[in-house]
Amino acid sequence: MGCAAAGGVDPVSARSDLHAGQGQRRRRPQHRDARAPHRAAERADTDRAFSGSAALLCRADDGGRDGRDAGCPPLPRAGGAGGRPVPINHRADRPTPHPSRRREGNLTPRLILLTLAAFLLSLMAGKTWIFPPDWFADTARGWIFLDLRLPRALLGAGIGAILGLSGAVLQGYLRNPLADPTVVGVSSSAALGGVIAILLGFTPFPLAMAGGGLSVLLLVLMAGRGGGPLGFILAGMVLATLSGSLTAFLISIAPNPFATSEIIAWMMGALTDRGMADAVIALPLMAAGGAVLLLTARSLDALTLGEDAARSMGVDPARLQWIIALGIGLGVGAAVAVSGVVGFVGLMVPHIIRRFVGERPSATLIPSALGGAILVLVADSLVRLVPGPGEVRLGVAMAVLGAPFFFLLLGKIRGQGA
Repeated sequence: MGCAAAGGVDPVSARSDLHAGQGQRRRRPQHRDARAPHRAAERADTDRAFSGSAALLCRADDGGRDGRDAGCPPLPRAGGAGGRPVPINHRADRPTPHPSRRREGNLTPRLILLTLAAFLLSLMAGKTWIFPPDWFADTARGWIFLDLRLPRALLGAGIGAILGLSGAVLQGYLRNPLADPTVVGVSSSAALGGVIAILLGFTPFPLAMAGGGLSVLLLVLMAGRGGGPLGFILAGMVLATLSGSLTAFLISIAPNPFATSEIIAWMMGALTDRGMADAVIALPLMAAGGAVLLLTARSLDALTLGEDAARSMGVDPARLQWIIALGIGLGVGAAVAVSGVVGFVGLMVPHIIRRFVGERPSATLIPSALGGAILVLVADSLVRLVPGPGEVRLGVAMAVLGAPFFFLLLGKIRGQGA
């Protein structure tokens, strides 16, 4: 006791301090564990933010609707009953596919089946129906099938596919719902080449292809390196106007009425009397043009964010212009050279397809090609069934279908603007 009074250490006090220090050391892990709920709440907020962003992007792709038809995830709320956070149903480690890709995957197999059905209809339909048992028979029906029906169906599928694909690419690039291959002047330039060939007494195909190729070169040169989509469409309108004027001038100076009649009949568009030789020449060119256009899918998606954002993502606008012009020049030039001018396919089909797959440009490309093939095959089958000695021209039938659609589309655009 004396030592403690003299300034020594009291054993009882030291023992108490030791136990107090041990208690503090034991409580320290409890103090760290108290932060765990806060970290869990932060992770839940982060997951909710990602889920909300995915839901908003899905609804934007669905045209601003509620997203139920598109299968969009629900928009997360701040809290549920009793203020508890709403559980997150979509985990970050299990990303769901983009809604437009999911819908495209559902639509494409159905379109393939419809294309096959339309192809079979085109093989059979006509003033004389030819059914599968007679296709390869050594009879007049077998001869009609091999020499006329089969190449006609192949050409109809190829022409519809390249026109639908070209329309989808142009509408995605120009961000203009009224764009189609006729807007950029390739169709009218190829038609001008075909008219010159008819006046000179040649087959239209070589000069029509030359006209389409020349229009590609002029289109890119006139649009300029920095012209962008606006310069591209203005250059196309100039080419279309110039080619149309020259075509009208050549028709007016045709040397005889027979040449005039042949030119007008060719320009109205038809697949009548097209043989396997025409298909062998035109189909590879259309396939090459379609393959080139499919290369633009990622760049078109990037352009939806704006040209500056697309540049930052590695998109070269000048190179993209060349690719689009080359693909359309090859594919549409070959289509016009073999059939004449068939309008409205590239305008109608992408709009119909977007109602099913959304606004993402790359999601519309393959479905638009299949939809274009279906439309042309069905229309060409129907024109053969019209009563009368001759056939209604395919271009006329497409105009009859396309004009009302154009007015409906125009009314829809005006309604959205209001």
